[in-house]
Amino acid sequence: MKKKYDWKFATIGGNTRVQITKGEDIRHLGELDQKMWTVLSCPTKGFEMDEKTLAMLALDGDGHVKVNEIVAAGEWLCSVLKTPDTLLKGKDCLRLDEIQDEAILAVAKEVAAGKDEVTLADVEAAVAAVTIEAQPLPEAPFAADIIAAYKDTQAAYSDYFKKKALAALGLATIDPETPVPGIEETKWAEMGEKIAAFEAGTAAAKDANAAAIAAATAKYQDLRKLLYLNRDFYTLLRNYITFQDFYSPDQSVKAVFQAGTLIIDQRACHLCMRVQNAGAHGAMAPASGIYLLYCTCTNKQKGVTMDIVAAMTMGETGDLYVGKNAIFYDRDGLDYDAVVTKIIDNPISLRQAFWSPYRRLAKWIEDMINKRAAEKDSKMMADTTAKLETAAAETAEKKEAPKVAPSFDIAKFAGIFAAIGMAVGLIGAALADFFRTFTEWYHWVLFFVVLLLIISGPSMIMAWLKLRRRNIAPLLNANGWAVNAASIVNIPFGATLTDQVKFPIVKAKDPFAEKMPAWQKWLIGICCTLVVLCCLWFGNVLLVKHGKGWAAPLRWVGKDVPAQTVEEPAPAESAAEPVQDEMLPVCPSQTEIE
Repeated sequence: MKKKYDWKFATIGGNTRVQITKGEDIRHLGELDQKMWTVLSCPTKGFEMDEKTLAMLALDGDGHVKVNEIVAAGEWLCSVLKTPDTLLKGKDCLRLDEIQDEAILAVAKEVAAGKDEVTLADVEAAVAAVTIEAQPLPEAPFAADIIAAYKDTQAAYSDYFKKKALAALGLATIDPETPVPGIEETKWAEMGEKIAAFEAGTAAAKDANAAAIAAATAKYQDLRKLLYLNRDFYTLLRNYITFQDFYSPDQSVKAVFQAGTLIIDQRACHLCMRVQNAGAHGAMAPASGIYLLYCTCTNKQKGVTMDIVAAMTMGETGDLYVGKNAIFYDRDGLDYDAVVTKIIDNPISLRQAFWSPYRRLAKWIEDMINKRAAEKDSKMMADTTAKLETAAAETAEKKEAPKVAPSFDIAKFAGIFAAIGMAVGLIGAALADFFRTFTEWYHWVLFFVVLLLIISGPSMIMAWLKLRRRNIAPLLNANGWAVNAASIVNIPFGATLTDQVKFPIVKAKDPFAEKMPAWQKWLIGICCTLVVLCCLWFGNVLLVKHGKGWAAPLRWVGKDVPAQTVEEPAPAESAAEPVQDEMLPVCPSQTEIE
């Protein structure tokens, strides 16, 4: 019975994943259960890896690299190299003693030209230097501009000549306004035949030359493929079978789908991906639970434009909006002018979630004020315009009689005033009953803490749940990846994906800072002190035990603070009246009973 290979596993990104750490792991890729692979398919374009390498792996040419193609490439590499540990170095060169396949080794010695190693640059130079006896292209029957004009008018002229033939048989009519070709039909047909023959001969000659070049360079292709895969295959495995590069503690190591860094709002966003399908992103991106910034990036020097999506995982959202400009740096350090085109709103941090209810309230109040002001301004303009039009229509001789303003009838508003007074009284009584239990200063502190938790608590709980479930898999799926396992971006890991600005301590004073006179500072301090004392007095905190202190305006006292009373002299007791014991009941006499 064949012994099962001993894989190593680690918990990364919220899931248990297999670790590819040695050459023997590559040799046994075919034995690894596909359900354990993080990715099942990835496109051959759109991320930070040489497209030539990916094209060599996609054997069926469908534009995607699948699991079986990765396994086949691993088996081939292990068969042509003496040890698969060579792949872990990730270099674009090989020593001759590291190659096991005799045919590839012979070509490598030829390309190396006496050196003990062969490089990818040497192979590419050898391929470019291949010469063949090229098959000559046929001579063009007409000038290039005439051929271009023929192609531009081919459809219209062919349609005209067909209608003309049908019109001769009485089966169609030609619009008199239809332009008549300036060439006879026979000459037009002859011209088309010559151009078609020229194009067919050109295509055949090019195909023959390409086949000859392929045959001449065929001996270099296996060595070329070996050097490309020797450089990129292990990197692809770390980003395909597992996301080791993405979850690496070393922040200098980037995953192949990380396109660069976006600098915006005093933060650096390191999780930036290219956007290959905007429609798919629109449908899948909200499921990621990440605050996303979609940007269009342009480099005018090279005339390159690309769309990216950046994940904001730390900080606030106050100064982020559609239309904001930023700078994007790709993996090669090339800078792009970036502009935010779309925002997917999700929680960024617990601090942002704590303040979000208050920001929403302030935004709602601001929008309401602006709306009311706009409505009032619009109504005022409409009323003014109407009055001006009415005044212009009236004649100068006609004068209106002075209008007498109606007198104010207090009786009409008595019910309203009574209702308002009753409501104020009920509210005051309810507040008095509510605050009657606040007999100590710490009661007020607990009250405000509980009030803050009631307002911000639900928002923080929801944000905490979403921040723990942030997942980049929907973003990769939108780019054509078939992600087989969730890739969580929790709160600690998210803190490494966005760098916030950290300023040093500055001792210099701002020359344009607002200066406040001393009397204003004293006045503000006194006012703040009075406000605090009033709050303490209103909260019945200034009462002192043993009957000394300032009574609160709502007139409640604590259980151990006696109310202040004025002692009055006790009435004189009658000598004839017997003293009764307060603890014994007084029995009625017989006369009182009768």
